Amino acid sequence: MPATASRRVLLAAPRGYCAGVDRAVIAVEKALEQYGSPIYVRKEIVHNKYVVQTLERKGAVFVDETEEVPEGSIVVFSAHGVAPSVHDEAKRGKLATIDATCPLVTKVHKEALRYAEEDYDILLIGHEGHEEVVGTMGEAPERTHLVDGAEDVANVQVRDESKVVWLSQTTLSVDETMATVGALQQRFPLLTSPPSDDICYATSNRQTAIKQIAGESDLVIVVGSRNSSNSVRLVEVSLEAGAKAAHLVDFADEIDEAWLEGVGTVGVTSGASVPEILVEGVLEWLAARGYGDVEQVRTSEEHLQFSLPKELRRDLRAEAAGK
Repeated sequence: MPATASRRVLLAAPRGYCAGVDRAVIAVEKALEQYGSPIYVRKEIVHNKYVVQTLERKGAVFVDETEEVPEGSIVVFSAHGVAPSVHDEAKRGKLATIDATCPLVTKVHKEALRYAEEDYDILLIGHEGHEEVVGTMGEAPERTHLVDGAEDVANVQVRDESKVVWLSQTTLSVDETMATVGALQQRFPLLTSPPSDDICYATSNRQTAIKQIAGESDLVIVVGSRNSSNSVRLVEVSLEAGAKAAHLVDFADEIDEAWLEGVGTVGVTSGASVPEILVEGVLEWLAARGYGDVEQVRTSEEHLQFSLPKELRRDLRAEAAGK
């Protein structure tokens, strides 16, 4: 291992919670305060083990499907969004719903609906089975084709090559997505692009930030869960940008000390569903092993905030008015 003087940490910024995740987590917390436990949540509210465990201790009950929620209960839909059929299931079960879908995901849903109504074939770039993809495809299943990377482009069949549009999952690698778009444009020269990028600002910003430090890093540690698409992408982007090694961990105690062998500079970042307390834990772990020199490298500022789901706002206002 290098001499102590040469050990340092480059801390990427922005990192951690995005506005959509913050909104979703606060929605569950406020629902528990407003209505009491249990509050049911369909799927993980965000893809982070620590966040889910923390909310469970507060009284949230996570279920895989809406039909698991007792009739008449309150159910929160996760930040990743749901298909219209899920809203229908909730109505049949007489469930009160709180829709915590990230507004940037809702934007993609609305785009899918609009293009389907205009009789386009929709080429949705994303990962098969991801909750966000399932929800978006549910808006217009008969018009939507999943494209899981550039290598999948050859398999796409459309009705009319002059009426084709691409949309994307919000948490993908920017570079990989644009490579897929390039392949689609070669296959379909009249391909329409969405009015604005579907990849969310936070995903893009976190990838830009890690690119800035990866080339100087012997090791990159990304804090995030393995089912978090944007966290996994950060590991991939780190390696592509020149990091000698990159690993994904939920908690500091998952770091293998063997990773530090010969390492002078450690890059640290976190996915968009990761609370800062987990990053602090990693920094403390590194400091205890001689990596106490931390330099934050900021590539952009983030100030976006989203209001709480309308169902919660309505009831919180009513309660405030009654006091």
